[in-house]
Amino acid sequence: MSQPTSFSQNVDQMVERALVILNVDPGIAQAIKTPDSTIKVNFPVEIDDNIEVFSGWRCVHSTHRCPAKGGLRFAPTVNQDEVEALAALMTYKCAIVNVPFGGSKGGLLIDPTRYNRRNMQKITCRFARELIQKGYLSPSLNVPAPDMGTGEREMTWIANTYRLQHPEDINYSACVTGKPVVHEGIQGRKEATGRGVVFAIREFFRHPDEIKRAGLQGALSGKRIILQGLGNVGYHAGNILEEEDGAKIIAVIERDGAVINPRGISTRRLRQHINEHSGVRGYPDANFVADGKAAMEEECDILIPAAMEAQITSDNAPRLNCSLIVEAANGPVTFGADTILQRRGISILPDSYVNAGGVTVSYFEWVRNMSHIRLGRMERRYDELRGEEMVTAIEKMTQKPATPEIHEALARGANELDLVRSGLDDTMRLAFQEIKEARDQYEQIEDFRTAAYIVAIGKIVRSYLDIGIQ
Repeated sequence: MSQPTSFSQNVDQMVERALVILNVDPGIAQAIKTPDSTIKVNFPVEIDDNIEVFSGWRCVHSTHRCPAKGGLRFAPTVNQDEVEALAALMTYKCAIVNVPFGGSKGGLLIDPTRYNRRNMQKITCRFARELIQKGYLSPSLNVPAPDMGTGEREMTWIANTYRLQHPEDINYSACVTGKPVVHEGIQGRKEATGRGVVFAIREFFRHPDEIKRAGLQGALSGKRIILQGLGNVGYHAGNILEEEDGAKIIAVIERDGAVINPRGISTRRLRQHINEHSGVRGYPDANFVADGKAAMEEECDILIPAAMEAQITSDNAPRLNCSLIVEAANGPVTFGADTILQRRGISILPDSYVNAGGVTVSYFEWVRNMSHIRLGRMERRYDELRGEEMVTAIEKMTQKPATPEIHEALARGANELDLVRSGLDDTMRLAFQEIKEARDQYEQIEDFRTAAYIVAIGKIVRSYLDIGIQ
């Protein structure tokens, strides 16, 4: 009996398609796929008068651009293969959306729910010290960000630990991204991955040929969506699609099961219910189904897996009843499932593109920290003044006062959040267009995933050839 394919093997198999089409030299292909380095650290921490030993990993997949960038995951399932697979995806992801970073990822083997705030701070800071001392955390070399089990709180602890270790580094705040705004973070970072998912879907729906190819009709408004996972990414994606785009969330899948309502589910109310009851069971405005994974097979227009890797496999891929899959999570579709879905003609927007919103806004935050200036600070009032002059000119020409709505629209200067969302929207639009162009260029490519890897590998190969391999 053959061994199941690992996460990193799945990533490599999908990348291999693009390497073959591009006819990349086997040596360079192997250099691209192989991680630069992976470190495992084991460290003791005193927890409530007992000594516990924790294990963590940090993988640097590529430094063809610096610093290497990637999240830090705290979960009881973390392992080296997972960390290396996620680091590889970060390399390709950054290249696809033209963010000048290499790829990295980290993980700590821990169940955060077992520890109080004080102990989590001790564990996090000790893990950070291990990474700092071994050269795996700094503003210029390796920059973590939040991932599963981590958030603004952990990033603040890590940044402060780095500052204490390197008080001479004035760029210390750039050693991590995803920090709170009050601690040198950037507005819009928390929602960035979820909003990036929405921008990717919106761009897809701007192309009538792609809508038709997927077997869909019309605009995004009214489309039936099944959402797997209502964490940070799933919540923001679902909430924006529901409230801003008029889409209908007909099912939400969580750890304890799923809730289904063909008339639509309020992500805000469901999120509040989950916070209060630790699950979707008992939510009053939908039907509960204990077998959550089976809910992915319900009929819908768009399926958004926004939880863990390997949720769509060769087993359930034949039974999915959707037209478009949007991979908000990392690696939710296995290589075997991807082959089946392609055969069935189901369109897939791949993870390496769709969830790049987080690293894109992390890049904006890193630039903000390195430049030591808030985005929009220098030009906002100037833009407002020019807007006022425009309103005045219009009023003189029309001999009528502008309405408050027109005055606000024309005279308002962009703030940091406006600029972040604008930059993210532009990034996701251009990346999709580049992926679509690559797919249309090669007759043997019919899917967006291979096209996305074509885009990424083309840029990485050029980088390797330009800087040389010594």
